[in-house]
Amino acid sequence: AISTMRDAGVWVVGLDERADTSLWELSMDDAPVALVLGAEGPGLSRLVRERCDQLVSIPMRGRVASLNVGTAGTLACFEIARSRHRG
Repeated sequence: AISTMRDAGVWVVGLDERADTSLWELSMDDAPVALVLGAEGPGLSRLVRERCDQLVSIPMRGRVASLNVGTAGTLACFEIARSRHRG
């Protein structure tokens, strides 16, 4: 599925807590984007991480170490929509 999306011109972004790039650092334009989220606990598999165009993490502060996958996906979708409507 990831290869099919990439072949169709979709930018595939994986959410991974180990990624060096923050979700807030993404340069968003109007290109189609697919978010890939891993399972609760193990996250994205190595193979899925390798197939994504970019991996991003959600910056966390305070006592919260991680978010559940539903919350992380919702936050990422909101940030993509917000950044595309900024200007």
